[in-house]
Amino acid sequence: LPPAPAPSRTVAVPSCVGPEAARAFGRFEPVVELVDVHKTFGTHKVLKGVDLQIEPKMITVIIGGSGSGKSVIIKHIMGLFKADRGEVRVFGTDITPLGRNEMIPIRMRFGMLFQHAALLDSLNIFENIAFPLRERTKLSRKEIKERVEEICERVAITEMMYRSTGEISEGQKKRVGLARAIITKPEVLIYDEPTTGQDPIRTRQVDDMIVEAQEMFKITTIVISHDMASTFRVAHRIAMLNEGKILAYGTPNDLMSSADPQVHHFIFAGSGEE
Repeated sequence: LPPAPAPSRTVAVPSCVGPEAARAFGRFEPVVELVDVHKTFGTHKVLKGVDLQIEPKMITVIIGGSGSGKSVIIKHIMGLFKADRGEVRVFGTDITPLGRNEMIPIRMRFGMLFQHAALLDSLNIFENIAFPLRERTKLSRKEIKERVEEICERVAITEMMYRSTGEISEGQKKRVGLARAIITKPEVLIYDEPTTGQDPIRTRQVDDMIVEAQEMFKITTIVISHDMASTFRVAHRIAMLNEGKILAYGTPNDLMSSADPQVHHFIFAGSGEE
């Protein structure tokens, strides 16, 4: 028999959480939880005691300066890096001691949308989206075709299903990447700097796509971003990484009203509102 599910627990409210987020904290089991996570590369300490909870069915945006360790956090969550110290709990399990084979079923519960979609140029749109199903499942060709057609309809790319990747725009490639990321019905979807290199119109379209996907599929979403306008359009929760730790965590309103000068500077730098 499968083990009984762990009982829900009251998550401790981090000291950096703002008042609005603190009121929102209640009884829930974090989908992902980092506890005092440290990571050093050579002599460079990147993570210096990261504490972070990712709430279920929310959009959490991780912000921070270039080289602050945002991607390092994601690689720990995916089990690609192992913490030097601390715990990385994913779906209730500390994955730090797990081996490569033990990580496979856990990674299959994640979807990833890469910065530039990372589509395979040798495959058309249909084949790109079907690729994870062919690699990870034993579905028949008919079942795969039905699943791809369904997901294309839901993310509004049906008309381009048999085009080559060179025939579609960058914004359309993002939607194809999204379709491929969610075709396996993951429980967590991760976006890596999704608005980098996009003009304001395309950035808004990507933001809309992130929100629509979360609402449509009720999926826990983690976004890495340095784009403040985009962050405040999509986030339910924001975690700011600074000097190897989570400096601030809370709702957009919490961070906007933060009295911490570093938080204020990062959010409003370049806006003329400092």
